[in-house]
Amino acid sequence: MLLASAPGNPIAERDHLANNPILRGFEVIDEAKTQLEAACPGTVSCADILAFAARDSALKVGGINYDVPSGRRDGGVSIADEVAQNLPGPNSTADELVSRFARKGLSADEMVTLSGAHSIGVSHCSAFLKRLYAFNDTFAQDPSMDSSYAETLKSKCPAPPATSDPTVSFDPSTPNRLDSKYYEGLINHRGLLTSDQTLFSSQSTREMVVTNANNGASWSEKFGRAMVKMGSIEVLTGSSGEIRKHCSFVN
Repeated sequence: MLLASAPGNPIAERDHLANNPILRGFEVIDEAKTQLEAACPGTVSCADILAFAARDSALKVGGINYDVPSGRRDGGVSIADEVAQNLPGPNSTADELVSRFARKGLSADEMVTLSGAHSIGVSHCSAFLKRLYAFNDTFAQDPSMDSSYAETLKSKCPAPPATSDPTVSFDPSTPNRLDSKYYEGLINHRGLLTSDQTLFSSQSTREMVVTNANNGASWSEKFGRAMVKMGSIEVLTGSSGEIRKHCSFVN
């Protein structure tokens, strides 16, 4: 994900339409890498830096603290075409989400737990515009969305054809706090994306949403454990990878 596109190479994951310009903050990782290389050259991988940054961010904006194993190595290939195979889309159903996460060894409960990361961050209007103006042949607006919330979104996201693509916070209640309020929003039909609201609409995941909404402390602990597990998926170690000198390019 950190590798940039380079002349003669395939377009990197970070430049795929699903990631660019949504993903930001690469300069923060690069600065951390610069300082670490100056202090202890060739010791800390970019993959570890990213995992540590996620941990520190969870602590800063949510008070969620967990230990992160180190020792990852950096890969040498990043291909944009692989994004669609691994990244769930904004219109995914609960069953599709469960299946996608299961392929990576994560349970349905871990998927719902990690979805709570949408307690912070933003989405471009284009990712959910259909829910507001052209839902289906019967309803112009998604009937599963709270009507007052929909009106608020319409005031920020013009009907197509629009000349711009503004961003909206995932969680309207505590947009800058990583907490379980996200799940309360789903119960109140204020999930921004279809892939958010489906967690409450679907019988297979609804009880998990309710449990997380009712016990924020338990969700925080589960979130930390799920982040550690996700950070161990397909990890490169030893000679299977490298420790890059610069996070955007291979050595």
